[in-house]
Order: sequence, then C-alpha cells, then structure tokens
Amino acid sequence: MTDLAQAILAGNRRAIARVLTQLENTPDDAQATLAALFPHTGKAHIIGITGSPGSGKSTLVSALAKHIRAGGQTVAILAVDPTSPYTGGAILGDRVRMGALTGDSGVFIRSMAARGTLGGLARAAREAVRVLDAAGFEMILIETVGAGQSEVEIASTAHTVIVVEAPGMGDGVQAIKAGILEIADLLVVNKADHPHAIQTVRALEMMLELGHPTRPQTVNHHGQAMTIAPNVTETPLWIPPVLQTIATDGTGIEALLTHIRAHYAHLHDQGELQARVQGALQQEFTDWLREAVFEQFLRELPTTEYASLVQDIQSQQISPRQAAQLAVQLWWNSL
Repeated sequence: MTDLAQAILAGNRRAIARVLTQLENTPDDAQATLAALFPHTGKAHIIGITGSPGSGKSTLVSALAKHIRAGGQTVAILAVDPTSPYTGGAILGDRVRMGALTGDSGVFIRSMAARGTLGGLARAAREAVRVLDAAGFEMILIETVGAGQSEVEIASTAHTVIVVEAPGMGDGVQAIKAGILEIADLLVVNKADHPHAIQTVRALEMMLELGHPTRPQTVNHHGQAMTIAPNVTETPLWIPPVLQTIATDGTGIEALLTHIRAHYAHLHDQGELQARVQGALQQEFTDWLREAVFEQFLRELPTTEYASLVQDIQSQQISPRQAAQLAVQLWWNSL
C-alpha cells in the first residue's frame, strides 16, 4: 500500500489530483498506486453522459450533480474535452461552466484532455474513474467530448449511459440512423423549451419502437396484412425512456435522476451489473494487451528493417498491409 493510495482511500483531494495528473502525463508512475487501489473499487455508480456538441451536456451534468448532492450523495465529475489536432491543446472549459459546484467538499471535478483518443474518452479515463471510485465517491459522472455516430467508448466504461439530444439538430431519419443512440440507457432531449422539442421526442420514440416493439404491429406482406407480436422474453427488458429537461433552470432533472437510479436497480436485480463490469474489465485487459504487444514488437523489430519497409510503402512497391505482414514475419523469425 503506497502512501498515495492510503491518502486516496482516506479521501485526500490533493492525493487524488496528483495521481490523476500522473495518469495523464507519466502513467508509469501511477501504476503502483493503481494496483493498491484496485481491490477497493467497484462501489460507485458510473454514469456516462454523451451526445452531440451543443446539446447542453455540461449544463446538464452540473444540474444533475446539484440534485445528487441535495440527496446527500457524493459525486465526482470527469469532463473530457477535445484536443486540437493542430496545437495539441485543450481549453478544459467545463470547470468554468461548473463553477457553482466549487467549494463543495462532496464534489470533485476534473477536466481531462482527449489528446487525440477516439471514442469520446481520454486515454486515462478508465483508470481515472477507478481512482475516484476508490476515493469513495458514490456517483461518478463522465462527460464525453461532443461525440459523433461511432464514438461509443463510454458504453464499455459506464454502468448507465445517457445520450443527450437537442431539438433542431437533425430530422427523424438522422435520429434513427445515429449509431450512438444504440448505446443509450436513457435518452434526454435537453433544451425542451425549444419549439421543435416535441418532434425530436417523437423521432426518438419511433426509433425505440423499431428496436423494442412493445405492442403488436400490423404490416403488409405480399399484399396480406400480418400481425407481428412484440418482443417477449423471460427477463424484463429495459426500454430506454425519452426524457425532457431544461438544464438551465433544472426542469426535469429530478425525474432524470430517478430514472438513473431505477436503471441501476434494474441492472442489479437482473444480474446485468456484474456482467457489464466483467465485460468491461475483459475489454480493458484486451486493449492493454494489444498495446503492450505492439510496443514490444516495435522495440524488437530492427530499425533498419522498419525503415526499409516504410520506404517500400512510400515507393509503392508493397502495400501497407503487405508491409505489416512482412514485419510480423521478420519479428517472428527472429524469436
């Protein structure tokens, strides 16, 4: 047990901040502390908030955190900001938006740059969540960068995933085809005072009905009307509700928090919580294994061979895929 690990388990905020900084800048320095903390994790409810830019995720997170604190629970916020592909910098402005939460000892806010990582999360996000979990925070809110249709990394990290939509940001077809909606446990139409909010709600409900039919549907098949029965399983399904909020004045936030807790209870009652956690750990192990093998491979592949293959690719003598296969063969033969 390292001194930092003991301090984090005691809730020392400076120790938490120090290890989170290590994870971002010098991750090898944090590994002993993470190893000591790992057996003390698994108690927090991890909630992911994702959605398109401009949907009001940061304001929603801030409002949600206030309601969580009003109920007496502690909350940590991990806000992931996009990184400029040109300068490598990030504004980390979410802490400014959440200024009203500062000074509350039951709230911990950390901004983290994505640093080019795809999927909507920062590279160190999973381990940062583990530190916050070990520190005793009961609920951890992860706000992803403004995610697109394929940036769904949050689904393998959070227990409950909230997808935030805003009215007037696309038609019904756009809502249906957006792959990011498939990971949603809760769908939130924020800025519900917008004139087009009801159309957005209906589009999302139509998408859910297609994926989770809850009543018999009549369709035409070769000119004959046929009735399709709804999906019925022995295990109760969780149908993502479509909720409306106005984060700026708190409208709908209490109902959202009620559904968040209901989803967590559903996961626990149906045994899905453990399955999600175990699946996430296996995926994380696979990701780290892939990275470790790749780094070891690059270290052992002779520099001259690597340079020669790059030159052959650039001169279009072989394709990048052929070069990769040759590199693996050269490495394997050298063992």
